[in-house]
Amino acid sequence: MGDFEQQFAKMRDGKGFIAALDQSGGSTPKALRLYGIPEDSWTNDDEMMDLVHAMRTRIITSPAFSGERILASILFEATMRREIEGHPTANYLWSIKSVVPILKVDKGLEEEADGVQRMKPMPALDALLVEAKQNGIFGTKMRSVIKQAHTDAIPGIVAQQFEFGRRIIAAGLVPIIEPEVDIQCPDKARAEELLKAAIREHLDGLGSDEYVMLKLTPPESDNMYADFVAHPRVLRVVLLSGGYDRDEANARLARQKGVVASFSRALTEGLSAEQSDAEFNATLDAAIESIYQASLT
Repeated sequence: MGDFEQQFAKMRDGKGFIAALDQSGGSTPKALRLYGIPEDSWTNDDEMMDLVHAMRTRIITSPAFSGERILASILFEATMRREIEGHPTANYLWSIKSVVPILKVDKGLEEEADGVQRMKPMPALDALLVEAKQNGIFGTKMRSVIKQAHTDAIPGIVAQQFEFGRRIIAAGLVPIIEPEVDIQCPDKARAEELLKAAIREHLDGLGSDEYVMLKLTPPESDNMYADFVAHPRVLRVVLLSGGYDRDEANARLARQKGVVASFSRALTEGLSAEQSDAEFNATLDAAIESIYQASLT
C-alpha cells in the first residue's frame, strides 16, 4: 500500500487520538503565553512563528509523542512549510513517528450572524490543497462555530463545510468537517439536534468513494453521534475539548462509544518552556496517556 492507503487504514482502524497542533496567527499568542512565553518575546509574526514552531517541535520530537497512541496531528500552514530535524514536518510525522499529517485550511471566522460564525472565504484553497498533497498531507481541518440554536443558520454553516469538503475530496484529501457548538450556547442540546440533522443530510448525499471525518463538541446527550460513527462515509468521529479542562473533556469523551479525541489546549495543558526535558516529557506523557485512555471506549 502507498502512504495514503496506509494512513487511511490507520485513521479508520487505529487506536489513539488526534493531536491538534494547528494554532494560527490569531491563537498563537495565547498558546505561547500558556506555554510560558510572554508576548514581549517577539517583535514580528516571523519571530512569533519561530517560537511556536520550537514549541511544536519539542512536542513532536518527545519520546511520548508517537503513532502508538496518536493517530494524527493537525498542522498550521507555517508548520507544514517548516522542518523538524531536517525533515519537512509532515514527512517527519509520518516517516519517523507514524503519525498521520493533517492540515488546517480555513482562514478564520466571519463575524457572528444569526448565532453562528461562518468560515471566511478561502480564495487560495485549491493551490493550498495542491501544496498539501505534494507535502504528503492526508487530510484537512476547517472550523465553524455555532453560538445559538438558529434553525436556518446551522444548516447554512454545515452546507458551507460540505461545499468546501467536496472540493477537498476532489483534490485527493480527506476533510475534517468541524462545526463546533460553543459550550456556552444557551440551548446547546437543541443546537446539537439541528446540527445532527443537517450533517446527516449531507453525509447521505456523498458518493461511495467520498469520505469525511467529523470533529464535534462533546454532546449533551451521550452517544448522540453513534449514527455517524457507523456511517459508511465517515472515516472517524472525533471530539474537540471545547474549552473544558482536560479532566472534564476526557470524562465527556469517555462516555461516547467509538469516538476519539482531537484536543489542542487540553493536550498541551501543563507544558512549559521552563520545564527540563525530563519534566516536559513526563507531563506530556501523562497528558497523552489520559487522552488515549479516554479515546478507547
